[in-house]
Amino acid sequence: MIKSLDSEPWRGLDERVAAVIEPELPAITEEILATIAREVPEYARPLEGNFGRGIRTGVGEALLQFVALIRDPDAGRGTGREVYVQLGRGEQRQGRTLDSLLAAYRVGARVAWRRIAAAGRAAGLEAEPLTLLAEAIFAYIDELSADSADGFAAAQAEVEDLRRRRRRELALLLIREPAAEAADVAAAARAAGWTVPATVAAAACAERDLGAVTRRLPPETLATVHEGDGYLVLPDPEGPGRADALARGAARSRLAVGPAVEPAAAAESWSLAQSLLRASDAGAVPATGLLRADDHLAELLLFGGTTLTARIAARRLEPLLPLTAKASARMRETALSYVRHGGNAVAMATELQIHAQTARYRIARLRELLGDQLDDPDARFELEIALRTSR
Repeated sequence: MIKSLDSEPWRGLDERVAAVIEPELPAITEEILATIAREVPEYARPLEGNFGRGIRTGVGEALLQFVALIRDPDAGRGTGREVYVQLGRGEQRQGRTLDSLLAAYRVGARVAWRRIAAAGRAAGLEAEPLTLLAEAIFAYIDELSADSADGFAAAQAEVEDLRRRRRRELALLLIREPAAEAADVAAAARAAGWTVPATVAAAACAERDLGAVTRRLPPETLATVHEGDGYLVLPDPEGPGRADALARGAARSRLAVGPAVEPAAAAESWSLAQSLLRASDAGAVPATGLLRADDHLAELLLFGGTTLTARIAARRLEPLLPLTAKASARMRETALSYVRHGGNAVAMATELQIHAQTARYRIARLRELLGDQLDDPDARFELEIALRTSR
């Protein structure tokens, strides 16, 4: 598709203009290089080595391509565009922004226009082609700038992709079993640009929530997907501001957090965090907000032994089966309060929010149903497990 004169103003120039410009190119090149070195601080150094070759090539190619476009606008820039893409990539790799390179382009355009305008007037060019020539120069510089911006963005995306990949590898290395050697973790951390902290905490969330949770946590948090769950590693989890950060992370999503451990024990923290998420899915612990494994260890113990706790429940709670659902629920509530308070009717009444006499009546009924279980310490222990599990 042939572009319009508005987007490619050099199409309106007679190819004889190229013959006016071409003899000036060597002098224009040298003046542009000298002016760039003088006016752009990042480039104020000898044009030597790869740096010097890159700048000199960029200026020279820009001028040659511009003349070529005047002679044959339909030829396009072709592979010549790659020079400016690579210049943009180079700026990113050197850790600079595009500001200096774009400033150099503007300097080049200014110098080129001054020299080319002088040559045009000396050759008798009229005002209209000179005006179009100025427009063409600055439109062309815009194209070079866009090429370099593309190169810079592409290089930045590659770096970010590599960083994400290395951070994911590090996160998985931390929970490898058996634990990875400290030297291997340190090497992976260096490659990922991550400082190994004294302690870490692993956290788990639903995979669909991982992005939302991660955005609310500190940037040094490692995040990836593992075994179908969102998996995060929070450095220094008990440090200043960490509690607030975790609260923000769980503001709209459930977040299960394992205990703070040394990095070598991250697998333990992850196992507890993931188990807590599973327990939450099953309704064994709350299903929303911030969940800390250390606050739910008993529930996790019971949840992890589902088969055993089911057998204990079947054995210890069998006497309640003939009751109606409402009566069974009331007796289970009473029995749990009984084992928690050692049969103290007053304490039970306070917890259950009933009259002390009602509590005594319920205790009597409980003894009718459960009998000796209430007096045997081992039986009471199993009864409490059964009641907590069934609750």
